[in-house]
Amino acid sequence: MSSRTFEDKEPQRRASSGFELLKGVGQITGSTLLSITMLASSIVAGGLVGLAISFRNLPDVRQLRNFFPSETSYIYDVKGKLLTSIHGEANREVVPLDRISPNLKRAVLASEDGHFYDHHGINPTAVGRAIVANSKAGSVKEGGSTITMQLVKNLFLSQKRAFTRKIAEAVLAIRLEQILGKDQILEMYLNQVYWGHNNYGVQTAARSYFNKSAETLTLGESAMMAGLIQAPEEFSPFASMKLAKQKQKEVLGRMLELNWITQLEYDNALKQEIKLGRIRSFQGSALPYVTNTVAQELAKRFGREALLKGGMRVQTTVDARFQEMAEETVVKWHERLRGNGLSRNQIALVAIDPRTHFVKALVGGVDPKVSEFNRATQAQRQPGSSFKPFVYYTAFATGKFAPDTTVIDAPVSYRDGDGWYFPRNYDGSFKGAMSIRTALAQSRNIPVIKLGKSVGMNKVIETCRTLGIMSPMEPVSSLPLGAIGVTPLEMASAYATFANYGWQSPSTVIVRVTDSSGNVLLDNTPKPQLVLDPWASAATIDIMRSVMTEGTGKGAAIDRPSAGKTGTTSSEKDIWFVGTVPQLATAVWVGRDDNRQLASGATGGGMVAPIWRDFMVKALNGVPVENFKSPSQFPRPRSQ
Repeated sequence: MSSRTFEDKEPQRRASSGFELLKGVGQITGSTLLSITMLASSIVAGGLVGLAISFRNLPDVRQLRNFFPSETSYIYDVKGKLLTSIHGEANREVVPLDRISPNLKRAVLASEDGHFYDHHGINPTAVGRAIVANSKAGSVKEGGSTITMQLVKNLFLSQKRAFTRKIAEAVLAIRLEQILGKDQILEMYLNQVYWGHNNYGVQTAARSYFNKSAETLTLGESAMMAGLIQAPEEFSPFASMKLAKQKQKEVLGRMLELNWITQLEYDNALKQEIKLGRIRSFQGSALPYVTNTVAQELAKRFGREALLKGGMRVQTTVDARFQEMAEETVVKWHERLRGNGLSRNQIALVAIDPRTHFVKALVGGVDPKVSEFNRATQAQRQPGSSFKPFVYYTAFATGKFAPDTTVIDAPVSYRDGDGWYFPRNYDGSFKGAMSIRTALAQSRNIPVIKLGKSVGMNKVIETCRTLGIMSPMEPVSSLPLGAIGVTPLEMASAYATFANYGWQSPSTVIVRVTDSSGNVLLDNTPKPQLVLDPWASAATIDIMRSVMTEGTGKGAAIDRPSAGKTGTTSSEKDIWFVGTVPQLATAVWVGRDDNRQLASGATGGGMVAPIWRDFMVKALNGVPVENFKSPSQFPRPRSQ
């Protein structure tokens, strides 16, 4: 809490007798009124001190020394555009007292507690006035509450009006003023009070009502906001500008009466045009696949309570316009594939910068309003032949194999449990001797299985773990054909590591997280580590370039050096294209949520490669063309 004094910002105190303040409260005589005021004063002076002893079960206000109200967390894109806010029961952003407009401070004090800086928690005159009003009504109609009493009520007590609660408020208010300064109490109050439309605290309220910071509120805006406190939704300008202006006039009148503003300031404030913002509470999230992924990552790291109430400021790795372009691409191709007979298809897309491993786009499905399930991060689907580069990398890393090493595409069988496994190629044929480059370009199955057997399937699994693929894997003969479950995020991240020649940072959608005071909670500045052999990584990229120029991925070819691999499962349930340029690695998956066949003959090369190409052409518009490094630029590993 701020420890600044109010100094010149403190409203000029107007000397007023209890009689003047009580004037007009009911048709009672001055002597009666004076007696009531004196009675209230005596209660304050002595009675409440005694009552405090009997209120031993009241909360300990000393805990407020370290009190931090729950705050809304905000998620922004990489350029600072607000994407969404996350909060539990309160939409709140805490600001220090010196960042709140003096106009608003004066207006609130005038409206709620004109003698705030003169009393010690309760105002005897206000108590007397309340006693008169309540005695006439026969019930609690007027509270006589000071700002301190309102604060302890909001923090500790129920909202039910009762005489016993009012006494408890008074006791707690006296206790609180013994441990906290006036400015601390006022700051806490302004950040705690409810302003309507699920806005708690002055900052979120100012942004909602006037689309500006609490620091820059004018006198007219401040008076209108101060008038909301007693019945926020009723006097909200969003609900009734007429009632809001009526309350504004009352607050300005009270400020004028206290000599805190001049007649000219009063007149000008009433004439000021009020430009409303918009109700921000409960607003929908922009880019929900991104923001939901961010929220899940934050909850996992800091806990859900901290996410909902911790007031985090989160900068994501995603540019909102770039993400929107990716989402539009997915929607467009969803409709095209439906027109080509792929009914009920879903599409996921993940794009990662290989140099930083920052996620640049993440699309988890066709329409988040229909299904919030994020297929980009949560759907583990078989990658088919897009898994093969992991096997070839493992072979290259041994130093025994190179892109032009000859392999034999011929019938083979392997013992598989109690039976035998007879792998076959997609087209059922065998083509004899060929290079590893050709075997990958044509997506032949037999050579990659043989190579996996040669280097050891456990070594292949070890490569996958290094690349961040954590799905369950068994060293079975069919592993090189992608007989496991992976997510599009895992595939894009793995290819990004190849494209960065073995250098890897953890893939993330978060650049930085701070608290509301600017203290850094999480800094994901890339700290790349060399996790793969550079030569073997460059060799893997090199053979994947042949996929694009002369193989199954020709439909994905773009007007710049690129490398990639198609993926199609044997039952056509999952079809993929995963590819990369030096600046961007992208995985695109197409399938059905019910895991049924898409269509007979559906392939990654025929149906997904064009999606990848369309996205990459848009994504790389204006990005300089870069060449991949040749394997010859790195030392080849010694044969193991």
